[in-house]
Amino acid sequence: MNQQQTQPASQAAPPERPKSFPPQHQDRRPGLQADMNPQPQSDSPVYLPAAKLAGKVAIISGGDSGIGRAAAIIYAKEGADVAILYLNEEEDAQETKRLVEEKGRRCIAIAGDIGDPAFCKQAVDNTIKQLGRLDIVVNNAAEQHPQDKIEQITPEQLERTFKTNIFGMFYLTQAAMPHLSKGAAIINTASVTAYRGSPNLLDYSSTKGAIVAFTRSLSMNLAAQGIRVNAIAPGPVWTPLIPSTFDAQQVAKFGSDVPLQRCGQPDEMAPAYVYLACEDSSYMNGQVLHINGGEVVNG
Repeated sequence: MNQQQTQPASQAAPPERPKSFPPQHQDRRPGLQADMNPQPQSDSPVYLPAAKLAGKVAIISGGDSGIGRAAAIIYAKEGADVAILYLNEEEDAQETKRLVEEKGRRCIAIAGDIGDPAFCKQAVDNTIKQLGRLDIVVNNAAEQHPQDKIEQITPEQLERTFKTNIFGMFYLTQAAMPHLSKGAAIINTASVTAYRGSPNLLDYSSTKGAIVAFTRSLSMNLAAQGIRVNAIAPGPVWTPLIPSTFDAQQVAKFGSDVPLQRCGQPDEMAPAYVYLACEDSSYMNGQVLHINGGEVVNG
């Protein structure tokens, strides 16, 4: 009997991953993905969706660009509608909205400061009103401001970094809780710096350590409700945070010091956000996935 060989659903070749970048710097923060060279890779041509999030709705802070954009796109591929939150990067947000809608899903883009609890409540209420429900919360927005010495970190910078990076997670999760039910997932973006530290990102690294503790504690708090809480700790990833934070020469060699000798791309982070949001990870709670180019952090 002749047996027809099953062909893979996709024959696309893996994308080329750059190991270095042209020197560049952006004077504005948050940075703009539209101004980056080369553009971050947000939509993997080799990813095969399987309707793992069909009918669900996700809200993603920092969803206009970088990892947040890649998560929004892959969620749309998996059948979810998406609300993206962003500060003021209108051009990037509208491009993400277009890319999600290109996949046949609904997307709303909501501008505001997640360090403001009133905005977080408004954003969640808007999501429920327009998209009908809420199943997945991705706490992803962050900012960083390098300083050589701790004395250079002003009270204003310290407060601003904590308000965005960790207070915002509390505020958005608090606003979401009345709408989450059994089977919902909360996913927090931490960082490799939470585990190995960073000499020039003292306040940023501190917030990322707080996110790990927040993830573990909230997972225990919500376990009885059937709501899982996990985190992802990326290593160096090519996002607008990089050219808007570091000088041109630092950007040119960004990520070259990890074992894989290059930084990651947002679309290399995105499948982990699907895994933690869907039933594939039904027995994972309070954990952190390390996607960092091979750096062993024992965390």
